[in-house]
Amino acid sequence: MKQIHKLNALKAYLTQKSDRIPLALCVFLLTSLFMIFGCSNDETQTVTNFTNLVMADEFDTAGAPNSAIWNYNIGTGSNGWGNNELQYYTDRPENIIVENGMLKITARQESFMGSGYTSSRILTQGKFEKKYGRFEARIQLPWGQGIWPAFWLLGDTSNAAVWPEIGEIDIMEYRGQNPTEVLGTVHGPGYSGGEPITKSYVLTNDRFDTGFHIFGIEWGPNYINFYVDEVLYNQITPEDVPGEWVFDHPFYIIMNVAVGGSFVGSPNAQTVFPQTMMVDYVRVYEYE
Repeated sequence: MKQIHKLNALKAYLTQKSDRIPLALCVFLLTSLFMIFGCSNDETQTVTNFTNLVMADEFDTAGAPNSAIWNYNIGTGSNGWGNNELQYYTDRPENIIVENGMLKITARQESFMGSGYTSSRILTQGKFEKKYGRFEARIQLPWGQGIWPAFWLLGDTSNAAVWPEIGEIDIMEYRGQNPTEVLGTVHGPGYSGGEPITKSYVLTNDRFDTGFHIFGIEWGPNYINFYVDEVLYNQITPEDVPGEWVFDHPFYIIMNVAVGGSFVGSPNAQTVFPQTMMVDYVRVYEYE
């Protein structure tokens, strides 16, 4: 993206000056710059750092999630929440509870209301919705084939728009069968479903199910920066999407653990249940 523009500009300059610069030096400079700009997981962007905290749930009070912040989605939605998911979402403590200073969302294999699995999905719709800012959570992920946890934002629907026109920002999405990789993604008109704008972040010599990691975005007018543990690994701007940029209105937070679905496939005989996503905190900072 941006590093390619820089590399092309320098290539053009060296080509123009090739009569004055030895060929061997030109080749060396171009090769070195390709290694620097072309092979880095981190792109060259302006990194912001918003510090004015406007919402936080530290999960310090045991019991159900804070009802002043969180609502529940209950049931199976339409066609498995639009993704052929297999779980029935509940508000039972067996599936969602705050204890030991953490939120725990647990997927279970059990027969319940016609489904073979249960889990939970909470959201801040109607209670906390925000345009721009830093959204982050410290999470330890579950693992296993067919396990699909996510920390994401969905656009406000008060103007009667529907998905994908309302926009979706997946701060962290993860296939349980790939415990070293997470994805940061946006969906909008012309780039949704199986054709979103997305990029993965891969841990080296570590797994997301063996410890806590911080997943976040910093979102402002015309950009969304994606982070894992303060490492900026992607930036998405209006230039990167093939359709309308729809990330200029309030969004609300969703956290869930799905089971099965088109993104991950069904659990198999090696998938161990229960599986729990543990959340240390969720914090939102004002855009500055």
